[in-house]
Amino acid sequence: MFENTLDNYAHYNNLRNVNVYFKVLFAILTMIMCLISTSPVIPLIIACFMSFLIIFEAKIPWKFYLKFLLIVPFSFGLITFVYMAIFFGVGSPVLELGIFNLAVTSDGFNLGLLVFTRMLGGFTCLAFLALTTPMNEFFTVLEHIKIPKIVIELSMLMYRYIFVFLDEARNMYHSQETRLGYSSIKKSIKSMGMLGSNLFIRTWLKGEHAYIAMESRCYDGSIRTMKKPDNIKNMGYFNITLLLLFEISLVIGLYLTGNFTIF
Repeated sequence: MFENTLDNYAHYNNLRNVNVYFKVLFAILTMIMCLISTSPVIPLIIACFMSFLIIFEAKIPWKFYLKFLLIVPFSFGLITFVYMAIFFGVGSPVLELGIFNLAVTSDGFNLGLLVFTRMLGGFTCLAFLALTTPMNEFFTVLEHIKIPKIVIELSMLMYRYIFVFLDEARNMYHSQETRLGYSSIKKSIKSMGMLGSNLFIRTWLKGEHAYIAMESRCYDGSIRTMKKPDNIKNMGYFNITLLLLFEISLVIGLYLTGNFTIF
């Protein structure tokens, strides 16, 4: 049912058995470097490096990864970039649009590009963590480092119901498809409207059934993680050294490219 999904790849990839603390620390530190960058260079380098690790080291299919990357984050980032390039910033115009006196300014272009690359770099860091680390191990790490239980449990339930939502949407779509609900543009619009209007109710009912099933199995308001986390001491001196060298090189890159702009 869930082949070729994020959760499936998280359980079956070449970096699956790497120490989970190392992966979490690596992804979070690198994302912080991306977010504090004042130029688009370092976030772009981070995005390329993380994509390389995901595709060539973790062996995640590149078609799935590109689809995962392009559908929401890249599209949303591109729209943000265009909007900020036109409506934000001051300075001399670099491109006159000829519509309502709108123009792309140098300051707006650089600001929009910085936000776009930060978004792209940060998302690839999260994608690396999500595609190489099963969520049950990640939640166990959060529990081990004393994150409040209510936060962990809400995250676990939200993650679980994402797949309930997707499963229900898939079943409804296939049911409509077998009844020729998408044989024309008019029928497709009608079918999508019916799917959207009924999906929330069906998912809510599924959630109620899941809660009843949990209560029948002695659910007491606390969800316990079963797997013990990897020992933080087992990250290995070699891996720690590589991590420090990589993060230090990013810090140096932040300093050297701090004033970089396109225009």
